[in-house]
Amino acid sequence: MTTTFARHYVALLACAAFGFATSAHAQDKTVTIGVLNDMSSLYADIGGPNAVVAVNMAVEDSGLRAKGWKIEVISGDHQNKPDVGVNIARQWIDTQKVDVIADTPNSGVALAVSNVVKEKNAVLLNSGAATADLTGKACNANTISYTYDTYMLANGTGKALTKAGGDTWFFLTADYAFGAALERDTSAVVTANGGKVLGGVKHPLNTSDFSSFLLQAQNSKAKIVGLANAGGDTTNSIKQAAEFGIVEGGQKLAALLLFINDVHSLGLKTAHGLTFTESFYWDLNENTRTWSKRFQEKVSNHAMPSMTQAGNYAAVLHYLKALDALGGNPHDGAKVVAKMKEIPTDDPLFGKGPLRVDGRRLIPAYLFEVKKPEESKGPWDYYKLVATIPAEDAAKPLKDSECPLVKK
Repeated sequence: MTTTFARHYVALLACAAFGFATSAHAQDKTVTIGVLNDMSSLYADIGGPNAVVAVNMAVEDSGLRAKGWKIEVISGDHQNKPDVGVNIARQWIDTQKVDVIADTPNSGVALAVSNVVKEKNAVLLNSGAATADLTGKACNANTISYTYDTYMLANGTGKALTKAGGDTWFFLTADYAFGAALERDTSAVVTANGGKVLGGVKHPLNTSDFSSFLLQAQNSKAKIVGLANAGGDTTNSIKQAAEFGIVEGGQKLAALLLFINDVHSLGLKTAHGLTFTESFYWDLNENTRTWSKRFQEKVSNHAMPSMTQAGNYAAVLHYLKALDALGGNPHDGAKVVAKMKEIPTDDPLFGKGPLRVDGRRLIPAYLFEVKKPEESKGPWDYYKLVATIPAEDAAKPLKDSECPLVKK
């Protein structure tokens, strides 16, 4: 064999090997989804095991398994601790080959995990964490925020109550990233609409005693007491506010983040009259009713889905749609997210709408009020629609974005 022929032969073998490897890579149809949330504490009702059910429903409805995809769903409890969340995320990606992490209620955990998926080129489909920083100054090409954020909550509830005459505010704020972002964004809306923030107090996450914080709110004489917290903290603060007679004394509670599970826990007798903003309600239309009843039949506590559980379904369904469009290789997270932004979003819960360059899914938001007991027609019939907030008003305009992916 001549030297020249040998070189050509080796080159041909190398090309063939490269082509085979590329083809095999493109045909890789194995994906692992990790649902990371609070399984046992104050956010377990809005995420927890029922979020895993929603994700499995998305896998089922995607039809990818019938097309030869092998899809596994695993779950973990971050315990509302960023270090725990980061450790689980790293272990999942490094040893269990997890391609995408879903849910992450708790903004501190989500921000930390977002950095991990960027470093490892995986994907974060955030549905549970509210901080708008995930699509703002902390955005990256591997993270999507699908369901809601603090900007949406502030421009829904905060704006509506201020314009209705609630022009002085005092905040009870959960002392971590989510609470700080929600108070910041709501304060900006209040002042922009002619209101004034009289003060605020921070409380520990998952505290059981709000008495000293509620006394400060009461003494402020603010017309609106803004609850910049969520889950069990929200329900506990509302229950204890009733014991202090805050509403009877002329002040109004603003539940800046309220879920249907919270209303169910409080009962209509306690919760009626609360005004709040969500992007999903099971009884919005025929599609949401049909899907929610399927969900209710599958979960062990027979609850209707929270906004974030619905968001997990929609986000994972769109992620799987992107994988189908790519034809394989779920392991390049940035490429998958780019495809998610490229193809149209359309699901039975949130409908059609763009997925922006900053990772924010544009969807309408709804201003709801909790019904009085006599207005409810049956179990889980808790909300009445006050106003619809167009999708373009529910998300921060790109021209004002701090996201480094946004070119201005």
